[in-house]
Amino acid sequence: MDNAINTFIYIMIYIILMAEIDVEVKKWGDSLAVIIPSETVDEENLRAKDKVHLQIKKEVDVSAIFGIARGKIKATVQQLKNEARKGWD
Repeated sequence: MDNAINTFIYIMIYIILMAEIDVEVKKWGDSLAVIIPSETVDEENLRAKDKVHLQIKKEVDVSAIFGIARGKIKATVQQLKNEARKGWD
């Protein structure tokens, strides 16, 4: 039981201390870097040499994927919706 309580407390502290921001990757010499905005630095009380955990999720532009079918589908939106609903009755 104590282990479960300790795990719960750890998870709650982790969630409370977590910040999420969107940043742009920049070229820095031969490497890439992200800059943490000063507002986040202040809010999280970050200092040089603090250890942080980064979770990287690249944003992807999918508009080109949807444009592939443009002009090739002859059905209306309503017809497509009706086809998708078949079998749900």
